[in-house]
Amino acid sequence: MLARFVIVFSVAAALGAVALAGGVSIAAESELDFEIYRSQVEPVFLKKREGIARCYQCHVEANNGFSLEPLSEGQSNWNEEQSRRNFEMASRIVIPGDSANSRMLIHPLAPEAGGDLFHSGGRQFNSQDDPDWQAWAQWVDAN
Repeated sequence: MLARFVIVFSVAAALGAVALAGGVSIAAESELDFEIYRSQVEPVFLKKREGIARCYQCHVEANNGFSLEPLSEGQSNWNEEQSRRNFEMASRIVIPGDSANSRMLIHPLAPEAGGDLFHSGGRQFNSQDDPDWQAWAQWVDAN
């Protein structure tokens, strides 16, 4: 009986160690880069596109699952603290390493390019070849 317990315990401990090591590895590989976000991703939220609203207009303090920080009075960009909060929000709607299935990239993308059928802010990206969409995808896929 004791021998059986020792074997079962040893196997369980070994499997737990393998799972833990795998989890740590996956987490380390899937970290998103704040500096890339701030320099290449976040500016797109403020960019004016022909015929549609800027992301910022609809998502500032929004109640729709993705809310951007309001800009400080008189400022045209976010400060670092605000950017970090925006980064945390954006990080919740992407799958690191998987831009093709990340909500932040799919939702504003035109349906004919693989995006959602409806985005109340319009089709921010008509194609996955759009340089801004590519910047987002590179941020998500970089590991």
